[in-house]
Amino acid sequence: VQLQASGGGLVQAGDSLSVSCVVSGQAVGRLSLGWFRQAPGTEREFVAAIKWSSQQYYAESVKGRFSISRDRAKNTVYLQMNNLIPADTAVYYCAADPSLITSTMKSPDAYDYWGQGTQVTVSS
Repeated sequence: VQLQASGGGLVQAGDSLSVSCVVSGQAVGRLSLGWFRQAPGTEREFVAAIKWSSQQYYAESVKGRFSISRDRAKNTVYLQMNNLIPADTAVYYCAADPSLITSTMKSPDAYDYWGQGTQVTVSS
């Protein structure tokens, strides 16, 4: 399984941005898919995930502002980010795994496959 993330950029606080991740080697409907982010000097943190069953999970810091979705026809997972704030600035990574259980959805160690990351910068 390979993942290719794109769509990052420089935006202002309050703006919206969507990042995407094209998956190859396995259908997105058979994978649990997650978005994580990492700011300089910090550990990689969970942002959002969608299980193969379509159940969604969000970090408290993004709940109500971010939305994860997948397009089976394009084999792509998206992260729609609204009302961005400077604290959202980070490199965003997509991740995938074929066999996650609910209790591990928010742990980066549980995912086997990772994309290369895309930078999102939010200016104040």
